[in-house]
Amino acid sequence: MDARRKAHYRPTFLRHYTYDPPSPKSTGRRRATPVLLWSTLLIAFSLGVLALSWLSTLPDTDLLARTNPTSTALMDHRLARAAEQGRTGKRQWIWTPLSRIAPELQRAVIVAEDASFFVHEGFDWEGIRDAALYNLEAGELKRGGSTITQQLAKNLYLSSERSLFRKAREALITRSLEQQLTKARILELYLNVAEWGRGVYGAEAASRHHFGKSASDLTADEAAWLAAILPSPQRYDPLRKTVFLTKRHQRILGWMEKVAVTSHKRLQ
Repeated sequence: MDARRKAHYRPTFLRHYTYDPPSPKSTGRRRATPVLLWSTLLIAFSLGVLALSWLSTLPDTDLLARTNPTSTALMDHRLARAAEQGRTGKRQWIWTPLSRIAPELQRAVIVAEDASFFVHEGFDWEGIRDAALYNLEAGELKRGGSTITQQLAKNLYLSSERSLFRKAREALITRSLEQQLTKARILELYLNVAEWGRGVYGAEAASRHHFGKSASDLTADEAAWLAAILPSPQRYDPLRKTVFLTKRHQRILGWMEKVAVTSHKRLQ
């Protein structure tokens, strides 16, 4: 019996486990953490200072609620360009209150340039999307989708360069214009500083230059012609009724008929 048990007996060996303590953390990592933290804070502080200094250079659009501009960035650019080319720059510009600009011209410009002027807050996102899709299909930048407020920001304060920096300034100025000014004031400013020919600025000068009459006496047909040349005012000065321009003029007249005259009560 004992011999049988011994034959099946298998000795059990106890395994002795040893404790290996974890290796101490690297002192280099401890030193790197504060350096990384301070570097991040320094970069953030520098960017903050840069942003504040950049914002401080933005124009005070609140002044436009009380005073009319004496010049614009676009006018100054045109005069400087003429001087570079050895020409004497000219400027036909007569400031006119909105009440003395024919409602037909106000309506023509709105339907042609910014149909949602009364409802947006500076940016027509649907128009921007449509313009982007159109440019993508065309394979080049042919349509902008800018609102009247955006165009006013560019005319008053910005250069003609195309860059992300300028677009950012345009967006901030546009937002400020919408916050500080009424829609009536924005439209009044735009109609008075828009370019309508070579050295021709504003509705009053445009009316006299192209039709020999005051802006208050414009007919719907004449207003539609002025609105039609806004995208390329220098190309159509003197006014040339090309096939393209005639089609645009007819479209604008059609849009004007669909816009109720009572919509202009919103400007009051």
